[in-house]
Amino acid sequence: MKNRLKDVTFRTRLVVLSVAMVLVPVTLSVLAFLLIVKFINTTENIQISTVLATYDIAQIFMIDMVTCIIAILLITVIVMRRFMQRWFIDPLQELRFAMNEISKGNLDHELKTDYTAEMGELFANYEQMRLRLKESAEERLENERKHRELVSNISHDLKTPITSIRGYVEGIMDGVADTPEKMDKYIRTIYNKSKELSRLINELTLYSNIDQNMIPYNFRRISVDKFFRDCTDDLCVELESEGFNLSYFSEVSKDCEVVADSEQIRRVISNIISNSIKYRRGIGDRISIRLLDHGSSVIIEIEDNGRGISAEDLPHIFERFYRSDTSRSSVTGGSGIGLSIVKKVIEDHGGNIWATGALGKGTCIHFELKKIQ
Repeated sequence: MKNRLKDVTFRTRLVVLSVAMVLVPVTLSVLAFLLIVKFINTTENIQISTVLATYDIAQIFMIDMVTCIIAILLITVIVMRRFMQRWFIDPLQELRFAMNEISKGNLDHELKTDYTAEMGELFANYEQMRLRLKESAEERLENERKHRELVSNISHDLKTPITSIRGYVEGIMDGVADTPEKMDKYIRTIYNKSKELSRLINELTLYSNIDQNMIPYNFRRISVDKFFRDCTDDLCVELESEGFNLSYFSEVSKDCEVVADSEQIRRVISNIISNSIKYRRGIGDRISIRLLDHGSSVIIEIEDNGRGISAEDLPHIFERFYRSDTSRSSVTGGSGIGLSIVKKVIEDHGGNIWATGALGKGTCIHFELKKIQ
């Protein structure tokens, strides 16, 4: 019975209480009157009219009637108050206490209930709100932690090339580079370090734009094979100077096209290649770019034979600020946002991206672009 009452809607409860407030006192009063009449007729063995004709007896009878009615009303009020307490006040007090806990910052207070109907929906909505607030608070704390980590990483990554540039400039000013060969070496080093600084600054700027959904896209039709072949040709000289062997393979037709922003896709390729360079083995380094026909889409694979990524880290490498090997990253540089930028760009193109590989065996980044049908 108790569980059934919890299923009753507010409207039904109010109607029942309103009707009960009227019918219960009236019914009980009539019953009391009939019982008194029956009692008088039984004990005195005379008609009620005769009893009421006597003033004293009539007065006593009226006092008893009023007393009975007051008692009935009091009992009715107590019973109705009990129902009001159970049906309305108790649930609302539970809800008020829970809301006070939220206002104090306690998002772990769970509001358990087996109510249904409107009260059950209200409690369920509270729980949904609490869980969302808790999730948002945890996400905010995690983002703050990651932002602090980002600042720390960027500070370190900026400090390293700046220190090198300053050291080589001081060497030139002090006359340490006293031969053309040394001077050339110092200037080249300064140039390379300044390029690294520029890359970091550009990465930060792009990250800021991503955070605000302000990446400027210029979508147009591009020939997949021609575009990636040109990218490979552009990368060949740089990678050969780094000691890499770059290969290219395509199984897509020459007329296969996609809608994409060529500049942003080049950035995707550049960020992936940069990771391959950072985590190279140093012996027999190679990178392969492959284009695979996948029906309505083209899958691009960029594979290296570098140090690889552990199975535990592999699902997380596209998360912002994530660096699979903190100690190694501190040496090679990198803010941990390069692959998150890659993921964002590919998803904005309507594609998917994922990674495969194993520690010590290299890494392969796969991403998909939809064909123009």
